[in-house]
Amino acid sequence: MKLLKRVLLLLVIVIGVVVYLNYPKLNIISGYAAKNVASGVFVAHRSAASMNLNDNNVPLIELASTEVDEKAESASSTVYGLMKRTAVYRDGLGTVLINDKYDPDKLTIRPNRNQPQDTLPYPYGHAAPVDTIFSDVDMDQINKAMALAFAHPETQKTRTLLILYKGHILAEKYIDGFDADTPILGWSMTKSVLATLYGILDHQGKLEMDWPAPIAEWKDDERKNITLDHLLRMQSGLAWDEDYSGISDVTRMLFLDSDMTQAQRDKKAIAKPTEIWNYSSGTTNLLSGILRQQFRSHQEYLDFPYSALIDKIGMYSMVMEADIAGNYVGSSYAWASTRDWGRFGQLYLNKGEWNGEQLFDPQWVDYITEPTEHSDGTYGAHFWLNAEGKYPDVPKDLFSCNGYQGQHVFMIPSKDLVVVRTGLAEEPEFDVNGVLSNIVKALP
Repeated sequence: MKLLKRVLLLLVIVIGVVVYLNYPKLNIISGYAAKNVASGVFVAHRSAASMNLNDNNVPLIELASTEVDEKAESASSTVYGLMKRTAVYRDGLGTVLINDKYDPDKLTIRPNRNQPQDTLPYPYGHAAPVDTIFSDVDMDQINKAMALAFAHPETQKTRTLLILYKGHILAEKYIDGFDADTPILGWSMTKSVLATLYGILDHQGKLEMDWPAPIAEWKDDERKNITLDHLLRMQSGLAWDEDYSGISDVTRMLFLDSDMTQAQRDKKAIAKPTEIWNYSSGTTNLLSGILRQQFRSHQEYLDFPYSALIDKIGMYSMVMEADIAGNYVGSSYAWASTRDWGRFGQLYLNKGEWNGEQLFDPQWVDYITEPTEHSDGTYGAHFWLNAEGKYPDVPKDLFSCNGYQGQHVFMIPSKDLVVVRTGLAEEPEFDVNGVLSNIVKALP
């Protein structure tokens, strides 16, 4: 009996130590779960059951239990009843994790949207895409590539795949529960959208990439030499820890901060600009804050991404989510349908031209695809590159928007090709080189 009591006491102590050591992580786990489900339900219009069963079925996050309050338009999560976190929906601004600083009456404005209907076929309008036959395209090879992308659903977890060639749909496929209109979270593909807004302002003559970052706290120290270009290329030299496995700079920012533009702003320099390349979601959200400074009012800032880009090219499904302070979370939180992500890729193949209007300079594409020093040819300015042949059987002029769990918009100018892939698994489970190389083989 004494032995049993000792074993039970030891077990209680061990459990207590495990809980104590991991308790701070529970804040991140329940926060991720609540935010993900809330956005899935109220932005993407999917069921809570589907979000819990599939999207939150990942290590640690699967420990959370999440309930949705349809009336309050919110979702709340706990981990074994501990560390409750709640995310609420705000019309036009998506969902946000709330904390003690959240005031539901403080942020009442929302972005204005202008979504005129038209008779142009997709991707340039909202009529049905034209059923075009290209005699020089090997459709058997295209079908082979499509089959490869969906061959192993349990491991690849591909959800949607769209192939656009010369502005026409060659093929598209959606798993059950998804269709051409289902908004999908782009995660870090959002970074490329945020960067494009800088390209538009540059085209409008309102800023230049070699301008020093307008951060008052930096004007009297070594950070004063950091430019917009350094930030867009992730080579500012600022400290940042982009680790999603525990408590880090990025997880604190995304799941604890009210103002996500502040985290990178407060970091010290660990190197001079251009000396190192360090991928940082904090940098992108800092750029979102700098973008806000370019406008006279918060309303103008909220309207700008839609009036200048998103609604301009017909990405009507897109929602850019904002933090508690009303800043767009440019690092991570844009939702859009697969076809709308395809429009974004087509805009870049067109070098900024859309239905006769030039949204950004053609040279902007050269700028964002110029390899950044110390990135091993894999990164430009908020876009990923194939300049050094990361995908060996794919043209080196490929550039892409990439997001967590294998969200991709691939653009290959030499093939006049856009490929959008969304899912819940990335390399090596999803073979990017294999799928893309099979598509390329089908084209002249």
